[in-house]
Amino acid sequence: MALKCGIVGLPNVGKSTLFNCLSNAKAQSANFPFCTIEPNVGVISVPDDRLTRLVDMCQPRSVVPATVEIVDIAGLVKGASRGEGLGNKFLANIRETDAILHVLRCFDDDNITHVDGSVNPVRDKEIIDYELLLKDMETVDGRLARTVKQAQTGGDKAAKMQAEVLKRIKDALEQGKPARSVSFDTPDEQKFVRELFLLTSKPVLYVCNVDDASAATGNAYVEAVREAIAAEGASLMVIAAQTESEIAELDTYEERREFLESIGLEESGVARLIRAAYALLDLQTYFTAGPDEVRAWTFIRGSKAPRCAGIIHTDFEKGFIRAEVIKYDDYVQLGGENAVREAGRLGVEGKDYVVQDGDIMHFRFNV
Repeated sequence: MALKCGIVGLPNVGKSTLFNCLSNAKAQSANFPFCTIEPNVGVISVPDDRLTRLVDMCQPRSVVPATVEIVDIAGLVKGASRGEGLGNKFLANIRETDAILHVLRCFDDDNITHVDGSVNPVRDKEIIDYELLLKDMETVDGRLARTVKQAQTGGDKAAKMQAEVLKRIKDALEQGKPARSVSFDTPDEQKFVRELFLLTSKPVLYVCNVDDASAATGNAYVEAVREAIAAEGASLMVIAAQTESEIAELDTYEERREFLESIGLEESGVARLIRAAYALLDLQTYFTAGPDEVRAWTFIRGSKAPRCAGIIHTDFEKGFIRAEVIKYDDYVQLGGENAVREAGRLGVEGKDYVVQDGDIMHFRFNV
């Protein structure tokens, strides 16, 4: 699927270092603003112990994991909404993403210059939030003027609905609240909001970039951010980007495990962040498993069986007959598909079946 997360933040907060850890790409990481002018894009495999277990059981000829696309976007600065610091270009890059990983600097280091002269992640968050909000206000104001005119002169029902939606969003923005804080109930309203591509409507994960000593426990900067976002309903995670870059350079799994244990972690921050980005996009995974291939297929939470079948091939959706479904736990505990069939635990589902995370699927279709 073409859904993607954008890594955003002020210059020199660790965005490109983090991106390099995620994708093994070689985005330039330097101690000055705007070292990343064009967005770097990486397609990242999603760590999943279930896939590993299925591969061990099936011993397939090929393995295809789920992936998520990550975009490293150059650092924003105050005034970006007015074009400061290549701001318009960077804001356009954010608009093209589906969710935001907002990196905040939560460490002290005199050797790394902060664009505003001091470390204050809450202030940094507010700077970026404000620039995104201003750009959305510009979008909403421009659209509202045209829509209100259409609603008044033509009696257009769709225009009236759109005008009401825009007014509600504008009210929120004027109060300093993001567009995502406004909920809409009808499919038409939700569709219209999506088509606006508002920057503050995107889901956000705040990534607190800390020093090595704070990787496991966090620090006072992290707690300040946690308090600042408490009312947003947004998630937060702690990661030490520099530490992660050191982990990525280790050759063996055993070396990486020992390093993690030495700093009090059970799992790398990169693995946690990739899964968090996947969840932020509201994505889940179903599997196909057999001797030829074990594959993780990405679908949007709440999707029904025909739509998930269409992810494999459009013909599967067009000619959908039924889906044979095995629950992952049954597959593992009973020892594979044949054992599940013999135990009578294989489900046969129709068009209204909502696919669940971890389902092992086989689709029947006729074209």
